[in-house]
Amino acid sequence: MTSFLTYTFKNLPTTSKCALRFSIRPLSCSSRLQAAPAAQTKSKKTLAKPNIRNVVVVDGVRTPFLLSGTLYKDLMPHDLARAALRGLLHRTSVPKETIDYIVFGTVIQEVKTSNVAREAALGAGFSDKTPAHTVTMACISANQAMTTGVGLIASGQCDAVVAGGVELMSDVPIRHSRKMRKMMLDLNKAKTLGQHLSLISQFRLNFLSPELPAVAEFSTSETMGHSADRLAAAFAVPRREQDEYALRSHSLAKKAQDEGLLSDVVPFKVPGKDTVTKDNGIRPSSLEQMAKLRPAFIKPYGTVTAANSSFLTDGASAVLMMAEEKALAMGYKPKAYLRDFVYVSQDPKDQLLLGPTYATPKVLERAGLTMNDVDAFEFHEAFSGQILANFKAMDSDWFAQNYMGRKTKVGLPPMEKFNTWGGSLSLGHPFGATGCRLVMAAANRLRKEGGQYGLVAACAAGGQGHAMIVEAYPK
Repeated sequence: MTSFLTYTFKNLPTTSKCALRFSIRPLSCSSRLQAAPAAQTKSKKTLAKPNIRNVVVVDGVRTPFLLSGTLYKDLMPHDLARAALRGLLHRTSVPKETIDYIVFGTVIQEVKTSNVAREAALGAGFSDKTPAHTVTMACISANQAMTTGVGLIASGQCDAVVAGGVELMSDVPIRHSRKMRKMMLDLNKAKTLGQHLSLISQFRLNFLSPELPAVAEFSTSETMGHSADRLAAAFAVPRREQDEYALRSHSLAKKAQDEGLLSDVVPFKVPGKDTVTKDNGIRPSSLEQMAKLRPAFIKPYGTVTAANSSFLTDGASAVLMMAEEKALAMGYKPKAYLRDFVYVSQDPKDQLLLGPTYATPKVLERAGLTMNDVDAFEFHEAFSGQILANFKAMDSDWFAQNYMGRKTKVGLPPMEKFNTWGGSLSLGHPFGATGCRLVMAAANRLRKEGGQYGLVAACAAGGQGHAMIVEAYPK
């Protein structure tokens, strides 16, 4: 059935459709590789608020993000989370006893370590007196971990918090069928031979069919890739533009990797295997090769393929957050302030991946900024079609008025400021860990390029989204 969103866009006035269709021009070869020019340090107002503690990011790290099924395939999630925590301790030399609280995000939980934050913290050598808990909010789980830490510090409950996230897609829980689980539980309770035999007699071969996890919405039963394909169609984003954007992401990530700009990556010695030093999903191809791939979700006419989608990824990340006065007292030079943030929710059927469109104007208004004030944009790239559809929505007065209740559009982020060190399409997307990568990419870019404000935004399953303002710490 054609979605309501598709219907409304197909029935726009001609001028509105043209504006939407051509609001994003095809990315030329030169624009694909365009990075932000060296910027002069700007002097703008600070976003500090009276009577509220400033929360700073001292530093952040992540394990190399690897394609699932590769070198991390024999590990457990807490192994990766522990590696990120140890990497953070080594990078910052922060005394473990200084940390008041630890929060981690994850999506597909390992049942043996459901509170992976606690298990990883103990494994990394933190005191058993340091509380830790785990949050889950789909692809913005690490964002939720960080903003939880912001709340703890801003309220005065804590001075130093470690926030992070982890995902291990190489080994996900595969359950017995519901009927098989019920029989096994009933057998465990049976007391007599007759009860056991009665239960066993009810067994059928189809009980052995496993329940496989899927990246799908519980409320709609639709996979995220299928939703991305429908979204791209609703906003008239052609396959060619999606492939061009994906190639841009991989090309910029490779350039950043070769130039040593991905400084948040810390080496990780995989037990019994090699030391991993860099992400392994960065693979610039050619538009001709990408065009040969078949649609991955809506066949045979869909436009979302393996080449213009983020891939299943294993990895972990962690950041050290402190009250500014605590960080300075310990002799640290923070990288950035964490400022205003928002969470949004939309219809999970037709607007599943439009979180950045809804969250961006809200966080800018809360901070008293405009798009022109932002020096570095870091958006999560679930799919090329998702990014380009968000661009079209953000650049449409019609969409702002009819769907968002706003008078005018928020506008497009300039491509020379957007994900210039690559993004989730190329660097990888461990569901629970990406948020910290986005924040550290924004902080490190601001530091290198002399900018002051970064805007981090992401969509998430359930039709949810997040945006945050990152402000560079004065040099």
